[in-house]
Amino acid sequence: MSSFALACVCAFLHLSAASTAVHVSKSLPKDAAPPVLNSFVSYSLEFAFFPDFAGNLSSPNTFSDNLLANLGAITGSRPIIRVGGNTQDYALYDENLKIAINGTYVPAISQDYPLIIAIGKSYFESYQTWPNTTFIHGFNLGRNTSAAYDTLVKTAPLACNALKGGKLLHWELGNEPDLFKTSAQGIIRPKTWTEQDYVNEWLNKTQTIGTQVKKSCPEEPYSYIAPSFAGTRNSLDPVKPWHLGLDRDNDISQISSHNYIGGATQPGVTLQKTLMNHSSTVNSISTQLTVSRSLSNYSLPFILGETNSLYNQGRPGLSDTFGAALWGVDFNLWCASQGIQRVHMHQGTNYRYASWQPVQTSRTPKGTKAPYYGNIAVASVLGDLKNHKTTVQNLPLTNQLEAAYAAYSDSTIKRIAVINMQEYNYTSSVSSTHPTKDYTFSLPGFEAKTVGVRRLIANGSNAITGVTWDGYSYNYELNVGKPVRLNNVTIGETVKVGSDGKVTVKVPLSSVAVLDL
Repeated sequence: MSSFALACVCAFLHLSAASTAVHVSKSLPKDAAPPVLNSFVSYSLEFAFFPDFAGNLSSPNTFSDNLLANLGAITGSRPIIRVGGNTQDYALYDENLKIAINGTYVPAISQDYPLIIAIGKSYFESYQTWPNTTFIHGFNLGRNTSAAYDTLVKTAPLACNALKGGKLLHWELGNEPDLFKTSAQGIIRPKTWTEQDYVNEWLNKTQTIGTQVKKSCPEEPYSYIAPSFAGTRNSLDPVKPWHLGLDRDNDISQISSHNYIGGATQPGVTLQKTLMNHSSTVNSISTQLTVSRSLSNYSLPFILGETNSLYNQGRPGLSDTFGAALWGVDFNLWCASQGIQRVHMHQGTNYRYASWQPVQTSRTPKGTKAPYYGNIAVASVLGDLKNHKTTVQNLPLTNQLEAAYAAYSDSTIKRIAVINMQEYNYTSSVSSTHPTKDYTFSLPGFEAKTVGVRRLIANGSNAITGVTWDGYSYNYELNVGKPVRLNNVTIGETVKVGSDGKVTVKVPLSSVAVLDL
């Protein structure tokens, strides 16, 4: 019997009586965070692997396109694609290169991406394969050489022409420059490089980009996300550049920071302690929130331009599991509830934390991975962002292995998400039980007698296959990533709302339940 079938036929063991009811306001609380931006669930694609994910005009990657379309159908607009990451700061333009990209790996430094990179003119074809998709294009700031400056001059026109007609959302210059003095991938600035030096260099090079864009695409408006720092405890202060004139030219539209909850090789990193743990997520994002508050007077949206579970591309058995999908739901909704208005989940070919593998390689089969289902669940909690303003409110629970959120559309409660992150590893026994826990919510003034329930579920937190959202599979093997409703999964569940306005939902350990109100 398949592992997925096991999840469907196993019994459920009820662990506890209904917990104390959590109060949920019918109308948006006054202290709520600002609404999320359109395309809140977005992606960051490693620069070197963008052609893998998107393909080219003669061979577009329809699998990736289908996965993006799924999310667009839920939220009203497709994910915004940031093309960047470490390799944007290695890329140099070669006008004689006949292929999109030529990358050379240096295994002693990284086996996950090339460190010597040449891109040709055809690289920019990849921007034209996905319809109704907007992009953030990353320029090389890291290589402070004449070849890198020449790359800025020559690729700015190529990028703006490839992104004409509304496909360009923002530019980005440099990936994590706060690590330029300390990076394990190579030191590319002296120890004496300061925030002022960074600002001076950023202003000089953005003006160079602007000059070229105005020559080639004078009708195309553009702006930047910045400063795209790795965090808040590195060699450059994330707030100081703003006071030193980073936005002197008034061309920054969004404040971008990066975040990873831990490292793939860090001691003590586990599924339960690090990922499936609400306290860990809260602590991880606290530093970004401090920066956001410090820059609030700039009145710019604060986003995570790159993030995922464990840096260094994730760890097998952690970042590629259903537990990582549960982490992704909690992480994204917590960000939304705290005023982080868009999140770009980072992806790369063969990356352990990726939501999908875009091409077949000797290391990883092409296919949809567990974290993608978490992306779908988050989008479903938020709903239509194109036509409605959606705000997320955290509903505090007492256990760090669980979390709950209310989603308000146009200031009215629409959905409640409950995430149980207590680790549950499935067995091969068809008679095994899957314990559940009750969650009770008090909905004063709510008139409906029943509410719908949709579930994100798998056989357990350690599963890497057999994941479904509301009975749908998005597997590549079924219909190239398009949703397929499976007939062996329960759907259409409802739960009753009592005369006292209370509703109780049973949630299996290591799963998500969404109440549609």
